[in-house]
Amino acid sequence: MLTILGFAMIATFLVLIMTKKMSPIAALVLIPALFCVAVGKGAHLGDYVIDGVSGLAPTAAMLMFAIVYFGVMIDVGLFDPVVRGILRFCKADPMRVVVGTAVLAAVVSLDGDGSTTFMITVSAMYPLYKRLGMSLVVMTGVAAMANGVMNTVPWGGPTARAATALKLDAADIFVPMIPALLVGLLGVLGLAYVLGLRERRRIGALRLPDEASVETKEAVLVGAGADGGRPEKRPVGGAGGVDGADDDEDLLKGLDPDRPTLRPRLYWFNALLTGTLITAMILELLPIPVLFLLGAALALSVNYPRLPDQKARIAAHADNVLNVSGMVFAAAVFTGVLQGTGMVDSMAGWLVDTVPDGLGPHMALVTGVLSLPLTYFMSNDGFYFGVLPVLAEAGAAHGVTPLEMARASLVGQPLHMSSPLVPAVYVLVGMARVEFGDHTRFVVKWAALTCLLILAAGILFGTI
Repeated sequence: MLTILGFAMIATFLVLIMTKKMSPIAALVLIPALFCVAVGKGAHLGDYVIDGVSGLAPTAAMLMFAIVYFGVMIDVGLFDPVVRGILRFCKADPMRVVVGTAVLAAVVSLDGDGSTTFMITVSAMYPLYKRLGMSLVVMTGVAAMANGVMNTVPWGGPTARAATALKLDAADIFVPMIPALLVGLLGVLGLAYVLGLRERRRIGALRLPDEASVETKEAVLVGAGADGGRPEKRPVGGAGGVDGADDDEDLLKGLDPDRPTLRPRLYWFNALLTGTLITAMILELLPIPVLFLLGAALALSVNYPRLPDQKARIAAHADNVLNVSGMVFAAAVFTGVLQGTGMVDSMAGWLVDTVPDGLGPHMALVTGVLSLPLTYFMSNDGFYFGVLPVLAEAGAAHGVTPLEMARASLVGQPLHMSSPLVPAVYVLVGMARVEFGDHTRFVVKWAALTCLLILAAGILFGTI
């Protein structure tokens, strides 16, 4: 019964948010509360929620201060050189813009933090997507998949969890998987190319008269565009449904080379501070929330010594902080009920039990396939510490090594990064002003294909 109710709760949640019948926050809170009562444990709802909130509170704190820190770094211009390089590559061509989105997300993902990746990627690419009238779900989908592939770096989380759960060395898990992960990343870039061509056919390509400045008022349409008609001149604002030029000016403020928040004289200080922060995260010198708290305080104090300026920077990023932290605590209700009622354990046990005995020697393949739905509907902690050891034990009985099982467990990460239980995805859709349901409908099929591509490559290279 718990298994059925667990799957029913997840299905109800997904249907409601994808059909836009409820907002994600409302669905994350009300649906599990209703199913908690249906299970007969309504009296314990408060305990489950508190347990869930307690478990996700460090994540919420990390995201809050990470948003402030990297928001300040974007304000002061730390990432402007990277952004300018990507924008020069894009040249107002929709195909290049989508590929550039994937490249930027992949590069920034090397820091191992999804929220950071999405903040920088969206800040850089959002104005171009709006100006060209491109689909914003293409941006969020490509960024999420690129980050999902790169999330497997040893300091990103999943690899470290798999190593801890199975008592293995993270390098022994990750290094042999690099060829398969590169295939997955190439798959994302290939998909970005195809999606970019589709966007180019839909809206045409714009050539800016002054490509060094994305604030140019006029552009020339090259290519047939959506209706196959003749090229024509039109405002840079893009194809239909785009805000006016004044709104575009606001959207481009984050890329304005003359914005008053820039601190060029402190560029190397900010670069050193960010490098030190990322190194400290990798070496685990302090808990990550503490590192971001200290980093945010230091970045604000040095870059904006005046108190009014500090308040202005905090206020500028307050919307993102509130939206993301609110979503995290709402997700805590969902995870708290799933775990507290025993539904997640029952679902995982049912999935493991349904594996036929004949597939025993192929448990690595089974684990790779199961990692798609399990890491989407569960937290990484729940999967790697709760399910993976059970799967590994079953595999060991048939001669499958723990290393193969650990590598296979990484396969589902491109899909996992768009899970409603991943706080960073709310940074992505929130900053991109995309409905979570729209993002989900678009990305799930492509992310699943990327996961299967990594799995196939892992089998082909003999690492899984």
